Formats: sequence, C-alpha cells, structure tokens
Amino acid sequence: MIFKDIMKYIESEFNVINLTPCEVCGGDYFAEDLQAAIINGAPYDICNCICSDCGFEKTFEFNAPFIDRNILKNLKKNLN
Repeated sequence: MIFKDIMKYIESEFNVINLTPCEVCGGDYFAEDLQAAIINGAPYDICNCICSDCGFEKTFEFNAPFIDRNILKNLKKNLN
C-alpha cells in the first residue's frame, strides 16, 4: 500500500469521528490520542476522543490494513 492510500484511510477515520455526534450531548468529538494496536491478531488504529462540549470520552477503533503486524510487534518489543 502506498503512502497516498494510507493517508486516505486515516482521513476517512477522521471523517467518521467528525460526523459522529457525542452520545451524551450531541456535541463534536476531537481526537486526543492516536495509537496503533494489534487486537485479536489484526492491526487497528485506536483513536481516543473527547467531546468538546461535555467532555465525554469515546474510543474509536478502525481496521488498519496498512500496518505491518511484524514491524509493530517488534517495535513494541523493543520499546518495552
């Protein structure tokens, strides 16, 4: 997958976040933290968000086929 395709994936993730109203007050979420993770053997982008109006926190999980599992595992192993 080329860089342009990866950026399209990430852009679409932020579009989903921006179009999702807060389930408490209907306000807008903004991204607070973005991480890559392996969940049940599959790579995911994990985006922790917070509502700009009421402070409600929500975590969005997106499939991330552009993340190489082996590289991510080795990176996490080296960081620990």
